[in-house]
Amino acid sequence: MDKLRVLVVDDHPLFRYGLSSVLAKDSEIEVVGEEATGGTAVSAAARLRPDVVVMDLHLPDINGVEATRRIVGEDPSVRVLMLTMFDDNDSVFAAMRAGARGYLLKGSGPEELVRAVQSVGRGEAIFGQDIAAKMITFFAAGPQRPATAFPELTTRELEILNLIARGESNSGIAAALVISPKTVRNHVSNIFSKLQVADRSQAIVRAREAGLGDQP
Repeated sequence: MDKLRVLVVDDHPLFRYGLSSVLAKDSEIEVVGEEATGGTAVSAAARLRPDVVVMDLHLPDINGVEATRRIVGEDPSVRVLMLTMFDDNDSVFAAMRAGARGYLLKGSGPEELVRAVQSVGRGEAIFGQDIAAKMITFFAAGPQRPATAFPELTTRELEILNLIARGESNSGIAAALVISPKTVRNHVSNIFSKLQVADRSQAIVRAREAGLGDQP
């Protein structure tokens, strides 16, 4: 049987090396590449065509959620397993909306990690025990604030992005939030930088794709 081809993405060299070593010990897995940034992960996935990408959430340049969205958008057959220290609801659901097939915490043991990679490689959805418990609690609690596809944004930045997606101008946003136009401009600049977009129109497209911009 062909080995499962795995691409490992993490910006911490020692952790990336340890993770690759753990996976490479399994007879059913072949680590075909390692990357340290979201941008290089997207390029490597297109070049190496792995079966599974083990992806960190917070990466230099573009984050793991955006990298996942681009990788899966380019090749839906690639399965992404998020491996991160962050287990907040927004991060989990943002990763799922981007196309990830699993979500594990970095504290997971080697055996659990190998099983998760194998399961995701078979097309299954996999969640660590802690994550699964949080998801059960989340849904049992009933309707809540929708998870955002932009966990890197602050609450205020997300609020402003939502208004941008509605077509509001900077002056309109300033009036709606009772803040100065200069403050709005600073927030907008930070939003564009974090989302890696060049202008307002690109930001609107990204925001509306994520479900933002609906009128209250």
